[in-house]
Amino acid sequence: MRKLYLIILMAVCSVMLLADNTPLQGTPIGSSPSVDYSNNSASTTTNLPANVFDGNLDTYYASYQRSYTWVGLDLGTPHVITRVGWSPRNDGVGPNRVKLAVIEGANRSDFLDAVPLYLIDQAGIIGEMQYADIAVSKGFRYVRYVGPSDTRCNIAELAFYGTPGEGDESQFYLPSGLPLVIINTEDAVEPYDKEHDIPSYVRIIDTDNTYVMDEATSRLRGNASTQFPKKPYRIKFESKQQPLDATAKAKKWTLINNYGDKTLMRNLLAFHISQQMGMPYTPYGRAVDVMLNGEYKGCYQLCDQIEVNKNRVNIDEMETSDISGENLTGGYLWEIDAYAYEEKSWFTSNHNIPVTIKSPDEDEITPEQTNYLKNYFNQMESDVYGVDFADEVKGWRRLLDENTFLTHFLIGELSGNTDTYWSVYQYKKRGNEKIYTGPVWDFDIAFDNDYRTYPLNNKSEFVCLSGGSVAGDMGNFVRRIIIQDSKTIPQLKQIWGNARNSGITEEDLCMWIDSLAMEIDHSQTLNFMRWDILNKQEHMNPVARGSFANEVNYLKEYIAKRIQWMDKRLGYTHTDVQQPIFIDEGFEVWDILGRPIYRGKELPVLDRGLYIVKHNGKTEIITINY
Repeated sequence: MRKLYLIILMAVCSVMLLADNTPLQGTPIGSSPSVDYSNNSASTTTNLPANVFDGNLDTYYASYQRSYTWVGLDLGTPHVITRVGWSPRNDGVGPNRVKLAVIEGANRSDFLDAVPLYLIDQAGIIGEMQYADIAVSKGFRYVRYVGPSDTRCNIAELAFYGTPGEGDESQFYLPSGLPLVIINTEDAVEPYDKEHDIPSYVRIIDTDNTYVMDEATSRLRGNASTQFPKKPYRIKFESKQQPLDATAKAKKWTLINNYGDKTLMRNLLAFHISQQMGMPYTPYGRAVDVMLNGEYKGCYQLCDQIEVNKNRVNIDEMETSDISGENLTGGYLWEIDAYAYEEKSWFTSNHNIPVTIKSPDEDEITPEQTNYLKNYFNQMESDVYGVDFADEVKGWRRLLDENTFLTHFLIGELSGNTDTYWSVYQYKKRGNEKIYTGPVWDFDIAFDNDYRTYPLNNKSEFVCLSGGSVAGDMGNFVRRIIIQDSKTIPQLKQIWGNARNSGITEEDLCMWIDSLAMEIDHSQTLNFMRWDILNKQEHMNPVARGSFANEVNYLKEYIAKRIQWMDKRLGYTHTDVQQPIFIDEGFEVWDILGRPIYRGKELPVLDRGLYIVKHNGKTEIITINY
């Protein structure tokens, strides 16, 4: 019996060894046409897909098109891939042509359901096969090698190893360890403008291998950022999804490209500051890798779409029937927007401030709603420009919520965002006369990343009043409130003092930056392999610092100096927030990060700052001002 057992075991091991060392066989498939280098023309007879499975390192496949081209196998039935091998074309640039190539598996012949098996991050070796073990648990019928962008798919030899089977979806591949967003479009059409939605399949894989996948559409998004080689995208799922650790369940999500921000984190840092400073809503953001139709696109930021949603801008969503009475009063979401003239639903105020109406949607808003919002905005504006503008009852505070406007201003100034008043979101709730400012948005040229104002900390005045970009007359609008109203600076000092006591310190912010830099370190390496710009001044860069580490270090240096600048400009000292107070029994209290401070009968002593308080079944954020 023991001898029979050993024979069976040896047979099983032999089969396993054979499976691991014998390349899988299938029908060669690939992009067509190929290229005939003898006359540099399209061909269907030379350099074909079969050449990469012939065991000959001197033959090769070469696509005619330069991007989104591929070669692979139809295995006939699904196989769980355990190992892949490749060798570059034998020519002068062949080794580098494999860098950032992506190896994928799919069960649809159009690869709409494709997921990556491996990303090659090193140059190849001519005349040698290189191999990588694969740890994806799902089985695939179709496997392919997608060439890097703008190189033509050139490869001498490919090999796939594995075992037959459907597998499961318990294990996926993440190129850098960050979550991964995979966009595959019908007919591999690359999104090309902001108007045309391309039918797509989108899968978002988290670091714990959980994922969402749904039919979707994809298109470009943004304004100036659409002109960069690294494109920004908007995806819209067929049904509402809640990817990763996002707070909202929604159809629309954005992928921010951060092309000119070589730290890849300025937007996320600004969002962190917004949360620390207690803005009612801060957009969700998470660093991710993005692949589009098999090409690695870089390190992006998966982010909320700014829209009406109970976990985004939480206001009533207008219906076309809301044209009178209290229903007509809200909710409205709009953007003071230098690009408003490019939109369909927009107006210019009496003082030449351009406004894009975001909600109600441009295809659903009624004339009554447009007129109401335009008139209400003009009323608020007239209070700002009026002779009684500083009066606490009749002035700008009558309709413009001072806390959100001033907090939004301080976030823009701490970050040194020259675009603060180039693009400003605001909203109005139903039955509420106040106009609220926020959420914060668009910080890729903030934190001293704009040559027009660099070095920012050498200036004596606020950036929005000394070189910042403004939409229409927003410069004078802000000057009236911030400079010409004598009561504003003391209020700013109070808000700033609260913030300094709740996490806006050099130590806390630099620790946060270091933590994110470690998290995205592998991704940034791949990103700047894809976009070789660390030694170039791109977009508004004042300086090219040559490395990711240098960019991050400068960001921390800026933060340290800017906090000191803000303290001096606002006349703040740390003793301004040390006066303790008591809170009555019956409250539950957390700090702004959600860490419990107090429950029960013992009375806590709270410094000045922002706190989350629950009492009588209600939860709210309070500010301790004294």
